[in-house]
This record gives sequence, structure tokens and C-alpha cells, in this order.
Amino acid sequence: METQVTVVGGGLAGSECALQLARRGVRVRLVEQRPKATTPAHHTDGLAELVCSNSLKSLREDSAAGLLKWELTRMGSVLVELAKRAAVPAGGALAVDRREFSRLVTERVEGEPLVELVREEATSIPEGPAVIAAGPLCSDALFRRVTDLVGEGHSAFFDAAAPIVDAESLDMGVVFAQSRYGEPGGDYLNCPMDKEEYDAFYEELMGAERVISREFEQSDLFCACQPVEEVGRTGHDSLRFGALKPVGLTDPRTGRRPWAAVQLRTENEGRTAYNMVGFQTNLTWGEQKRVFRMIPGLEHAEFFRYGVMHRNSFVDSPHVLDRTFKIPGTSCRLAGQICGTEGYTEAIASGYLAALNTFADLRSLPEVSLPATGAFGSLVAYATDPETKDYQPMHVNFGLVPPIEGRRLRKKERYAAYAERAKADVGAYVDARPDLFRVEGKA
Repeated sequence: METQVTVVGGGLAGSECALQLARRGVRVRLVEQRPKATTPAHHTDGLAELVCSNSLKSLREDSAAGLLKWELTRMGSVLVELAKRAAVPAGGALAVDRREFSRLVTERVEGEPLVELVREEATSIPEGPAVIAAGPLCSDALFRRVTDLVGEGHSAFFDAAAPIVDAESLDMGVVFAQSRYGEPGGDYLNCPMDKEEYDAFYEELMGAERVISREFEQSDLFCACQPVEEVGRTGHDSLRFGALKPVGLTDPRTGRRPWAAVQLRTENEGRTAYNMVGFQTNLTWGEQKRVFRMIPGLEHAEFFRYGVMHRNSFVDSPHVLDRTFKIPGTSCRLAGQICGTEGYTEAIASGYLAALNTFADLRSLPEVSLPATGAFGSLVAYATDPETKDYQPMHVNFGLVPPIEGRRLRKKERYAAYAERAKADVGAYVDARPDLFRVEGKA
């Protein structure tokens, strides 16, 4: 009987995993609970729905985020290809029209004859080869089953999403389009604040009512997605040196740099909706409307989506999974944010890796051993190293790659050297493993 792999979760990791297995001739049963069951963060039943930002971060190949995209493109990632097709202007970043991106992924999966898309909630670990890519919002029942297998070595943290505003409700007499330092494109809109406006906004933000009222422990909040009000609690000017930093901007009304500036990034190609950059929040919807309308240019803002905060669960991967992200003693792997690879592109990479290792198992091939000098391989090494202490969700970053010995370089040159080394090493590995990477007559 032909082997079938069950993939649970139709997010970024699960969709990439299913498509990569199918490209290698493996039948897949992709189980997605929506629309029969949903989560606090999802709004549609589309596959690969982006529930937080619509940005997949930098495309610069001398950045860790951009290098990871290069590596995935070199390996033949389907979702990175589709993300580029759904791209919207975002300067040097890859941001997508989230509905178009989800539509493209759903269309690709539904059109794949080797993938059976099943709309039902998974409450147990599937029999046979399986990949659990149920995301950080894995259902309670399924996460309990995962916990039964890995033991009590799991953790949890809180994540948050930013509001999205209607472009027609913005005051364009105040809001101006400009990229930092006069870079071409002007892909971001900017809401400038003077000192008095910033001070008043800060005071109201700090006193606003939150949905989850208890004081958070620092370990509960993933640093890259901290609510704007929690960042503000670290100091009066913390926002001015963070998400609201005005450097490189000039207010056309005054000809000077504003005291602070809120940036808006387009959500779609038509530029009818904008995401409030860095404004992940735990405020009640009423307070979001009241406080965020204090921002110059947003006084009459209409919100397509308010910010939300939700609990995310993940396992202590370095201590409960093997080097291939398999639960020892089972035929089940984990992929995506449930194993702590935080970030959209990182989730795609994790799903790709699960597909490769599952395929290697099915064909009795050597396991995948990505070069640790690459962005992808260094993240895998971190997430599977038993020496890792106090494991927390991690974005890909150059702090994970081995240093270049014998050379003292400035940051810019060092990162460029990391990228050059990674491209050579990853390219060589892909070329050396046609048993894994050559599909449909292509490398």
C-alpha cells in the first residue's frame, strides 16, 4: 500500500510541507480545522493566513532574514515564490497582500492532485508518518496529545497583532508618504508628532485599559512582538527610540524631523488598507479607537481590524525533539511555531525541513544536515542543540551563525561575508543532495 503522510495545520509550515512532499511524489492528507473550528487570531478559512503583520521582513541578502529567503528560493520553496507574486510595496522588505497570498497558496494546494485537503479538527496524533504544524494556536486537545508524547518540557508565551486602518479615513494633510533618509519609493506613510502630542499620547497609552490585565513576566512576552504599551512601560522615550523613531524623516509641513512618527505599511496592492507598524497591542478595542485616534492624521481613522493578543504554545524543542524535529520513538515530527521557529519565513523553512526529513525517512535516505553557516541551518542548529538553555522562540539572526575566524570586520562587511559564505555552502549542499532537492526535473 502506498505510504501517505498526514500533515496537521494549513498554515505556512503545513502548506509548504504538504506541497514539498507532493512535489516528491508523496501522497499527503492535509488536515486544517478552519472553518469548522477557528482561533482568536484567524479571520478567514484560507490556507497560510497571516495573522499578525503582513511583512516577511527584509529581502537584503546581507541580512539574516533576506539570506533565509535566498536559501529557500535556491532550494525551491513554493510559498516564498507565491509571496513574491503577492508582494506589495514595502521598501526593502517582502510584504504581501495577505488575502492574495492566502488565495494563491490555497489555490496551489487545492490544485495539487497528491494532496487531499481535509477540513476537520485534529484532536489526536495521526497514525503513520505525520507532521504536526498546527501553529502556535494549536488546539488544546491536540497540544495535550503532543505534551503527552514530549513530557512536560513545554512552554508558552503571548503574541500580539497590530491594527489595520482604512486608507480613506486618513488625514493626508498631515500624513505623508516617505521612506527614511529620502530612499526612493515612499512606500510607508508617516504620522508625525511634536513633543506635546507625543507626551499626551504616551500618558493615555500608559493608562489605557488592557484585555489581559495582569502584569506580564518578561518571559511571557516574545520580544519581537511585544505590545506597544508594554514597550512604553520600559521608559517614556522607549517608543521614540523604537517603533516611533523619527530618524531619516522630514515633515513636509515644517521641513524638520518630527519628535516622533508612527509609520503605516500598506496591506494590499491597491493601498486601501494600512498596518500600524510596531503597534501590536493588548488594549481593549474601545481603548484602541480612543488612544490611537490621538495620533496626528488618525483622528478619524476607521479600523478594518483591531489589534489582538493571544496565547502561543510551543515545545522545548532542543530537549524533546531529535535533530530532524521528530519526537523520539514516534513517526511524528513538529514544524512551524509549535517548535519555536518564530517568524513567517522561519515557519515556511520549518515546514520545508519537515518535508525533506520525512521524505528521507520514507526513501531510507540520509537525514538532512544543512550547513550551520547558513541562515536556515543555524536556526535549525539552535533549535535542536541540547546545550541550549532556557529555550525561547527565535527569529533567524546572524548571532546564530559561526563567526568568521581570523578577520575583524565592521558590522556591514561582516554580514556581507556571512552571506557570501552561506551562499557558497548552501549552494554546494543543495547540489550534493539531488536525492533531496531535485524534483520534477529541476534542482
